[in-house]
Amino acid sequence: MMKKTTILTVMAMTVLGGCTTTDPYTGDEKVRKSVTYGAAGAIVCGLIGATRNSKSARNAAAGCAAIGAGVGAYMDHQEAELRRELQGSGVQVRRDGDQIQLIMPSNITFATDEYNIKSSFYSSLNAVAKVLYKYKDTNLDVIGHTDSTGKDEYNRNLSYQRAYSVADYLQAQGIPANRLAPYGLGESQPIADNNTEYGRSQNRRVELFITAIEP
Repeated sequence: MMKKTTILTVMAMTVLGGCTTTDPYTGDEKVRKSVTYGAAGAIVCGLIGATRNSKSARNAAAGCAAIGAGVGAYMDHQEAELRRELQGSGVQVRRDGDQIQLIMPSNITFATDEYNIKSSFYSSLNAVAKVLYKYKDTNLDVIGHTDSTGKDEYNRNLSYQRAYSVADYLQAQGIPANRLAPYGLGESQPIADNNTEYGRSQNRRVELFITAIEP
């Protein structure tokens, strides 16, 4: 058994040694995060096979495959499924490293000055919940935004209520509350010009940030 463990460890170190990137500022070599995740999974899964019977190893195979895929691949698959499920819904899907962002404009989610979700948007949120339920190793920030029309305190409260409405709906579809963190930022983070109707419509939105849980 010791021989098997040693071989697996050496193999993992070899993988790590061959998959590094150089920091452009310091010149130091760093192992890519997804590679670290995958190699660590390879060690764990290898030890399962080396120390337990074949039935136990087979039962662990699905989990080992997910670990070995790495954070990047895990988020790649989730992004692809979200894009497929939300095609034509009006929800924007963006990717930044190991984080996925969903942008939900208020014109498809809420009536003016309301925080109750439009029934026509249920199917889109159901599609989001379906994917989030499948990919459990993520945390979810639900952030509400408004345009600059009206008083700041009113806008902040409205954005908070809208974020909570989306979070509550997702929770009702089976997403655990401990994965969901709703916030209301009011008019403080515009993405377009509040001096135009089009710009204001872009600023009125709910964003869902899907972030991989670090191993």
